Formats: sequence, structure tokens, C-alpha cells
Amino acid sequence: MSEEIVRIAARGDGVTAGGRHIPFAVPGDLLLSDGTLQHGPGHQAPPCRHFPACGGCQLQHLTDEAYSDYCVSRVAGALAQHGITTEIRPPHLSPPRARRRATLRALKAGGRLLIGFNEAGSNRIVDMAECHILHPRLFDLLRSLRILLTSILPAKRVAEVQMALADQGPDLMLKGVEVAGLEAIEAVTAFCEANRLARLSIDEGLGPEPRFEPQLVTVTLGGVPVSMPIGSFLQATEDGEAALVEAVREATSGAARIADLFAGLGTFALSLDGQVTAAEAGREAILALKLAAARAGRSLQAEHRDLYRRPYDSKELKAFDAVVLDPPRAGAQDQVRELAGSAVPRIAYVSCNPATFARDAEILAKGGYKLDWARPVGQFRWSTHVELAAAFSN
Repeated sequence: MSEEIVRIAARGDGVTAGGRHIPFAVPGDLLLSDGTLQHGPGHQAPPCRHFPACGGCQLQHLTDEAYSDYCVSRVAGALAQHGITTEIRPPHLSPPRARRRATLRALKAGGRLLIGFNEAGSNRIVDMAECHILHPRLFDLLRSLRILLTSILPAKRVAEVQMALADQGPDLMLKGVEVAGLEAIEAVTAFCEANRLARLSIDEGLGPEPRFEPQLVTVTLGGVPVSMPIGSFLQATEDGEAALVEAVREATSGAARIADLFAGLGTFALSLDGQVTAAEAGREAILALKLAAARAGRSLQAEHRDLYRRPYDSKELKAFDAVVLDPPRAGAQDQVRELAGSAVPRIAYVSCNPATFARDAEILAKGGYKLDWARPVGQFRWSTHVELAAAFSN
């Protein structure tokens, strides 16, 4: 007797109505009695030769419609576990080859230089010959980077390659390599110049140090160039960032006084109207935001503050008409408890973890807030990682 696949679990397996988990199954597929899978309309041919070995993608076998449904189900399912229902808007999906930041691994072994993402569930590196998620500007670096790493990466040592796109071009940080001697230094400089890098930083074990940075490295947020400390957090794609900013602006529309908590470099703070107070625990990030806002003449107050240790309390929150939250994956439980006891009229919550978002949403609901809507954002295309923006009102 056949069983229909009815949903996709958080880790990417298809699930039957009876609860069986089937790898690479999609809702609408049929699991036949002999254990084979009969594909339904939600399947497509994976575009990349490295799928499914490469851990960079888990869901390349889904059509865009099926992937959109998955993103919606992740958010709706997480909320349902906390007894919450709301309008789930159609998701925003970033297109292929749009990722502007990624972390790869590299290893020199057996006379070869391997570079790419780890294999799913393994430390084995899948040597990247093509990639359908990385921005072409980053992927095109790999040929030259292989040559450079062959000369500076010790044998059998794994290096980490952090890549991001800044206003001036690629920003790379290499961890686990050794740049010693004139020949190595010249090779690094030649690589940077030939590939028009914005910056190259090296971490030999004592923290990253810039080795090439011909001009100040910036990222433009809300129309304002902000200096970009090494290792800065950026939204994974420009279009995904725009979708999140649009949602936050809608959720806080008309508010005269806004607090942007977990502000980072100012992705949202610099895109909001009114008087903005931005709070961030990262000292370099908040200083960069403060200086950029001052240079641009923006009405913004920047505060260096660890919101896990010292969240804004209900008395402080009286000063604001709206609050923006964009916490790490752990969510913002303590800060949300303070918000739940406050009278802030509107909250815009940006999350990279539907599970902790739903937990925090329940706290807000118990405090009298209504979840007006949520919109999934699939910046990490073909992965199980789903982000979202949501609006609460009191």
C-alpha cells in the first residue's frame, strides 16, 4: 500500500501521514509498497552536480513552488506548536547565485587543494567545481584562491575561508594559513591586486589582521556607507535584505520614536524614518554605525549595550512608539519578556530561527500583543534555513 508524502521536516526529509521520514521526498510524492518513491509535481532535477553530497544545499530537488510551501510550513508549524495562528504572507525567495557571504573550508592533501562546503553531516570537503548559490563575483575567486592556498596552506591542515561582498569588492578572511617570508607576502599581494579585493585578512591563530586594504571597506545600508569591521554580519543576499527592510518599515510605519535592538551595522536603523535609537553589543559595529549616521546627518542615537545581560526594561521602553528586534538564532527571550510587559504599540521582529521566534511570539501574545502577519524569507536558497519578518501590535 502506498503512502503520500504530506510535509517536509525541519531537516529536509519528506514525512508521510504516518510519520515515516523519507530522504529527498516532497509533498505529493508517493512512497510505494516496495520502498521506491514516485515523484510528484513538486520535484525538479537538481541543477548542481554536487547535490546532494554538498552541505551547502539540502533542497535542490524542490521546485520553487514546493520550496515556497516549505518556507511557509516552517513558520506556520513553529507557531502552531505554541498555539498561534496568523496571516503567513507569500515568501520571498532569493534567486540562484545571489549569496554575498559564505564560509568555505580548504584542505591541501595528496597533492590537491580542496575547497568548498563540507559534505552534509561530515567534515569531508566537497571540492567545488560549480555553485548555484554563491554570487559569481565570489565563485570566480576560487580558481586564483586555489593557487594561493596551495602555497600558504600547510599540508593536511584545514583552513577557513570567510567571503563577503563589500561596496569595494570581495572581502576575504583566511584562517589557519601561514604567510611567512617575502615570497608568500608577494603572492598574497599579487592575488589581492589581480582579483581586485576590497580586503584580505589573515588569522594565523591570534585573531584576524588585515594584510591588504587599499581603502576603507564599507557596506551601504539605507543609502549610507558604513565601515565594515572584519567578520561583520551581513544579510545573506541584497534582495533578501531589501525584503526584510520593506517588512520592518511597514511594521513600524508612522512611528516617530523607534528602538532598533540587536542593530548590528544598521541594516534597519539606517532605513527607518523618525528618531531611531540603535542598541548593539558589538563595540566595533555600533561605533561604525554611530560614525556613519553622523556623517550622513541621520537622526540616530547609538548605544553599546548587551541586550542579553541588560535588556531594555518596561520603563525605558515607554520612550518608543515601535521596537525592531533582530536577534541571533537563540532569540531574545529576556528582552521579549520586558516588551510583553510594556505599552509599546508596535513591534517588528526579524528572525533567523522560526522555533525561537515562535517561543518569543507566545510570550508577547500572553502579554497582550497580536501577531498581525509574518513573511518567510528564503535567503539561503535550497537550504532548510528559513528566516522571517513579522509584525506585532498592542
